[in-house]
Amino acid sequence: MSYSVQFVDLIEKYVWKITYMVLFNLCLTWLSFSNDAICEVTGHTRRGDVFSEYVCKCQSGFEGVHCQINVNDCAGQPCENGGTCRDLDGDFKCHCPSPYVGKHCQLRCISLLGMEGGGIAESQITASSVRYSLLGLQRWGPELSRLHNKGLVNAWSAAAHDKNPWIQINMQRKMRFTGIVTQGASRMGTAEFIKAFKVASSLDGKTYTMYRTEGQRRDHVFVGNVDNDSTKTNLFDPPIIAQYIRIIPVVCRKACTLRMELVGCELNGCSEPMGMKSRLVSDHQITASSTFRTWGIEAFTWYPHYARLDKQGKTNAWTAATNNRSEWLQVDLKSPRKITGIITQGAKDFGNIQFVTAFKVAYSDDGKSWTIVKDETTKTDKIFPGNSDNNVHRKNIFEPSFYGRYVRILPWEWHERITLRMELLGCDE
Repeated sequence: MSYSVQFVDLIEKYVWKITYMVLFNLCLTWLSFSNDAICEVTGHTRRGDVFSEYVCKCQSGFEGVHCQINVNDCAGQPCENGGTCRDLDGDFKCHCPSPYVGKHCQLRCISLLGMEGGGIAESQITASSVRYSLLGLQRWGPELSRLHNKGLVNAWSAAAHDKNPWIQINMQRKMRFTGIVTQGASRMGTAEFIKAFKVASSLDGKTYTMYRTEGQRRDHVFVGNVDNDSTKTNLFDPPIIAQYIRIIPVVCRKACTLRMELVGCELNGCSEPMGMKSRLVSDHQITASSTFRTWGIEAFTWYPHYARLDKQGKTNAWTAATNNRSEWLQVDLKSPRKITGIITQGAKDFGNIQFVTAFKVAYSDDGKSWTIVKDETTKTDKIFPGNSDNNVHRKNIFEPSFYGRYVRILPWEWHERITLRMELLGCDE
């Protein structure tokens, strides 16, 4: 009798092995056209004559017994801010109206790119010609074409003989441009401005493409200003992806005179101000290794929470108590965020110009264990170039970006005293 039992056990094991191999091969067969599903042989039967011992675990975007059905990912309306959804195999794509970007059109690409703030250097701004007035004493050069620029000579103006004038900005890397803000100026009491203009762009500074809206066969002509002082904003829809942007005046009043700002973001779309300037980051979220007091007077304390970009006042920045490389300024973002860049600025202490000329950056998730941003080539701590005066913005991009709750700025070199105003760039992605 025991031999009969053993024989039956052997038969059952043999049958199960054959069944398992059949199911395994079935899994392999289904996997060949089941949209990357994971097939698992369970080894369980519901009835002796019915086998259902494998389960297909479907990737996102698919469903069905064998993951053969493509789910309509647009059904849940994943696109925000007026974006239109296109369903793909196991995914979706949002077509975002300008200035929105991101997987769900959730990010606004509307950062000021540095004309007014000074983040764009003078060497990055060129023009076809320059106007000289007042017997050649006044030079209206392209480097003056910054929005809201002040002074007697405060804008770019093309030479009177220039029949095809233009002004160009080289961003030194590919960017996403979503708009432009223009402004005229006054020369010797006469209002001068650009009434209409075209825009050209280039990736290499050699081959240029004139801007056209979708479906348009002719170059788009933008409506410019109506006086010398008010601003006019024009959006690019679709956005422009380029390194060089060229403004080409079409109709000018008196002379082709311009002040301007470019609007957009980094190519990844993740370069929104994180809240230092806007005060979205509260005072208690900003701390430092030490704090300086001018003449030791408490009323002239340069607190960490004063380190907000463009802050005004007699004490309008953070200044460290000592000038050494152990000092730091820290921002707590309350939760891990994607950080893609930083804008820094110095300040002036009762006439003394002070700023950080070089710095390192560290980040952490717990405020205890820190990672210093590395140079991708040398694999050593990256030293970022800082400011060269007390007021102009200096923008640095983190490539690659990083995720962290806490961000520390570690001054490495400085002028006079360690003094800093700043803004972090990134997004909630």
